[in-house]
Amino acid sequence: MIQHLQSLGAVILTFGMVIFLHESGHFFVCRWLGVRVEKFAFGFGPELVGFTGRSGTRFAVCALPLGGFVKPAGEEIESSTGQPDEYFGQSWNRRLAIVAAGPVMNYLLAFALFSGVVYFKGMPEAGTQTRIGNLMVGYPADAAGLQLGDTITSVDGKPVATWNELAESIHKRPDKRVELTVKHDGAMRTVDLVTKKDEATGNGVIGIMPEPVYQPVGIGRALKEGAAQCYSYTVFNVKVIAEKIAHHERPDLAGPVGIVQMVSRAAHSGAEDLVFLIGVISVAIGFFNILPVPLLDGGHAAMFIWEGLSGRKLTKEAVATANGIGIALLVSLLVFATYNDVLRIRTEHELHEKAAAQQQEHRP
Repeated sequence: MIQHLQSLGAVILTFGMVIFLHESGHFFVCRWLGVRVEKFAFGFGPELVGFTGRSGTRFAVCALPLGGFVKPAGEEIESSTGQPDEYFGQSWNRRLAIVAAGPVMNYLLAFALFSGVVYFKGMPEAGTQTRIGNLMVGYPADAAGLQLGDTITSVDGKPVATWNELAESIHKRPDKRVELTVKHDGAMRTVDLVTKKDEATGNGVIGIMPEPVYQPVGIGRALKEGAAQCYSYTVFNVKVIAEKIAHHERPDLAGPVGIVQMVSRAAHSGAEDLVFLIGVISVAIGFFNILPVPLLDGGHAAMFIWEGLSGRKLTKEAVATANGIGIALLVSLLVFATYNDVLRIRTEHELHEKAAAQQQEHRP
């Protein structure tokens, strides 16, 4: 029961922090530029609770916690009167500043969290032991039931004493079945799984990382590392998308269900892991929102930049068409990501059952 409450609290903290900071960026820039804000909501759908502030803004929590929104006055171009306190009463560059503020806040949050973890916990360096420090959701090790803190002692019967030896043994077995001997809470067990071939290197991988060793650093190094982490995760996202497109492969997206799984696991592995994961998710949300997809911040930004460069005002028809395309794309993406999550959970369940059956067979 306590574990479930801990997971629930971590999920609420993660979504609340990432979404609230994103929307607060839009809100504060609107207020700074003199744009009246009609509503600031966490979630979508029917309002559960809320209040109206002195400025007339309605602050609310809604039934579907899958995002949030800030609704400036005159946000719909067809109903805008062009008044100076309305969204479409602003010049294109001021509207651009409003939409850019959300992703900027996501990156600032990630920068602060990454820097804080490094400063208070230390600079992580890859450990040399064969103890698992992190698991990638949906990869063979995760699906086979390996857990954080497990120590792998042998691969196909051959002992491995260091992480390099373990990695080398896995790397030379792409798309092959391997038997791992795993030490968990002092008890030994064997786990059978099939490695996954990494398309970039051709190596076999199972989705595990070593338990890090932390070295103390000063504030300057921590801030530098926080910025480096934001940059590296952004580059990683770009590379993954580019490789999937180039190889005509299905993207391995995690939807709300998958994110909840990751947050829940991080909550049970340590506070610094949860904080760092929130930073990773915040970068992902910020990056996703700058993509030039209609309805996303990046889609709005693209239209406003076109408006500024061309000198032509946006028309109601152009905005309506873009919004229609955006709704179709985002709904399709949500359905696809949720399908990936369900498929991954079902595969994990089947592999867990198979591993349990194998363990039963090996018992005297």
